[in-house]
Order: sequence, then structure tokens, then C-alpha cells
Amino acid sequence: MAVYVYAITPADHPLRLDGVTGVGEPAERLRVVTEGDLAAVVSDAPEGLRAKRRDVLAHQTVLQELLGQAGVLPLRFGALAPDDDAVTDALRERAANYRDRLRALDGCAEFHLKASCPEDLLLAAVLRESDDARRMNEEIRSGHGGQDLKISLGELVAAEVTARRTALGAAVVEALRPLAREVRESEAVGDDFVSASFLVERTRQNAFLEREAELVGEYGEDFDFRLHGPLPPYSFV
Repeated sequence: MAVYVYAITPADHPLRLDGVTGVGEPAERLRVVTEGDLAAVVSDAPEGLRAKRRDVLAHQTVLQELLGQAGVLPLRFGALAPDDDAVTDALRERAANYRDRLRALDGCAEFHLKASCPEDLLLAAVLRESDDARRMNEEIRSGHGGQDLKISLGELVAAEVTARRTALGAAVVEALRPLAREVRESEAVGDDFVSASFLVERTRQNAFLEREAELVGEYGEDFDFRLHGPLPPYSFV
């Protein structure tokens, strides 16, 4: 039978999972596959598994329980292996890599931050602070600018808005970077100017949260900061 894999841990992890069940309905019983100094928390994989709310929550609950006890390499929802022997083989063949990542993640959790601001705010700033953009816009508004000038203004404003988004994102990440062990950035979409994951040691989490709250106040109500965490460190596995 196929095996559902939740996480990889050190073999000496406490693995206290009494009362915690896995995916599936009825919920599958959790068990541990051990190879050397590594272990994997698994269950039988139910047929036709889909990312239903009940199963996603069950996966997250297992990981949160493990993370609260000791270091863990969390696997994303839906990780399957053919059987327990395949899990054992993977633990043995990739042991060095798993040990390295467990050391890197030990005592840490992930915080994921997204932040956005309305594009109108950036457009207004460009027209207010760029002499070229302001001049071109005034010419167009007065009826003296043709289609070429409109295109040039559009290109200038788009480039300036992109540059400002990039600068905003870099400033936020750099303000929080000293409080994180590692940072992983992903592409910001829509009105977002930053999308980043921070690997934060438990002993520094309060300081990280306080600094993020300071940034919210510094940037003001026109900016929308969305911070999620502490989370299992998916982005750093």
C-alpha cells in the first residue's frame, strides 16, 4: 500500500503523537519509519486523496505537533512513497542532506510576509516627484501632447512604479533580515511589493514580530502587511 509521508525528523525526536491522526476518512493511524539516526512520520495513504480541508488540516496538525517538540523537515501536502521500504531507502540514500537541513532548521519556524500598496499611491508619487513625468503629464493635459508622448509617459511611469515596488520590497526585507537565520524571496504579484519567507529562531520570534509591527506603523495605513506564522519551515527544506 502507498505511504503518505508527513515529515522527516531525527530518530531521537520525542515523536509524541498520542491523539493525533493523519489524513483520510476515517483518519489513518500515524507510525514511524526509522533508518539510522533519521525517522519519517508516515501513515497509509488513502485512495483518491485530494486537498480537502479536513486532510490539509490533519497534515498541518501533525507538523505543528512535531515542530513544537523538536526539529523537523516538513513535507508539503501530498508526499507519497510506494511503501515503507521506499521511505527507508530514501532516508538512507539522502541521509547527509537531511541531516544538514535538520541542523539548519533546528529551533526555527517560518514566517511568511506579503505587503502591498495601491498602485494609485505609487502613480501619484511618480507624478509628484519625477520632473519628466510631471512635465509630460502637464503637456498631455493641456492638449499639446500627441499619442507618442502618451506612450512615452506610460513607459516612464511603468518603469518608475516597478522601481519603487522593488525598492519598497528590498527595504522591508532588509529591515527584517537581521532577525532571520535565512530568507527566501518569491515573486510578488498584483499590488504586492514583497513576498518573502523568513526562517526565525524561536528565541528571536518576539523580536521579529515587534520589528514587523514597527514597519506596519512606519509605512502607514495605505500599506497592507500580511504576516503568517509561526509555520513549519516549508520554504527552507
